[in-house]
Amino acid sequence: MARVVRFHKTGRPEVLQIDDIDIGAPGAGELRLRVHAIGLNRAEAMFRSGTYLETPVFPATLGYEAAGTVDAIGEGVTGFAIGDKVSVIPSFSMTQYGTYGDQTIVPASAVAKHPASLSWEQAAATWMQYMTAYGALVDVMRVAAGDAVIITAASSSVGLAAIQIVNAAGAVSIATTRTSAKRDALLRLGAQHVIATEEQDLVAEVKRITGGTGARIVFDPVAGKGVETLAQAVSYCGSIILYGALSLSETPFPLFAAIGSGLTVRGYSLFEVVSNPDRMAAGKQYILDGLTSGKLKPEIARVFPFEKIADAHRYLESNEQIGKVVVTVD
Repeated sequence: MARVVRFHKTGRPEVLQIDDIDIGAPGAGELRLRVHAIGLNRAEAMFRSGTYLETPVFPATLGYEAAGTVDAIGEGVTGFAIGDKVSVIPSFSMTQYGTYGDQTIVPASAVAKHPASLSWEQAAATWMQYMTAYGALVDVMRVAAGDAVIITAASSSVGLAAIQIVNAAGAVSIATTRTSAKRDALLRLGAQHVIATEEQDLVAEVKRITGGTGARIVFDPVAGKGVETLAQAVSYCGSIILYGALSLSETPFPLFAAIGSGLTVRGYSLFEVVSNPDRMAAGKQYILDGLTSGKLKPEIARVFPFEKIADAHRYLESNEQIGKVVVTVD
């Protein structure tokens, strides 16, 4: 029997429960993993609460990321052996698969052999953040040396991944955070500039940093009314990439900025990349190369034991963390 986190109704973290179930053997094209660590993501909290892009089917499992060892191989799967150390790339629907458990079955196409230098916790904290940031900044926007990039919600795992990717490209990383409380940590973790948006004038600071031209790219998971301010900080023919809706408020379209400066506002999710085999393969190689070279290094905010999964979700939603929230499985 496997211990699997499920929920039988949407709601706050306390709806999560650990059930003993038989997950069976992997089917064709699938692998079964013995899980050692699980990476948590905002998408899973939204799925649990009923505010995600997909609607849960009860009893619902959840989870996009995990790291562990292969313990069963489905028909037709090649390139893996029992005992391989692997991690899971988010490239499937949570209505079909979920990684919150001491065992999980996932598509073989969503599994990668990660560098041996990574701990289980780091491996579980890799793919969502780096593939999300890679897809928007490298695959879509072709970030290049000298580009100024505004990274909002910069203390999140995706925000920190974006800082590393921008820096690796020789571009200028401008991290935003609400107050100065996380400024020193963001600078320590690689941000070249930090703007506390409740204490500083975002537009004026970006103009100062860029010599008046503004940022070519904004990478934003918040959306809402703040998009109007971000639009004023973008350079001529620059772009705002929206990859989330953390504000949960309506997002106005900055029409006059779009007309006056050629601004593009674009929606994005990592599924745009991972649903295309060639784009996913390129992203996977980029990330593996970055992990091996040390240019990419996951930052772990806090680790919880499996039995404290509800507490881990509460912490995930507290906005206190800097980096990834990880759950370890005994």
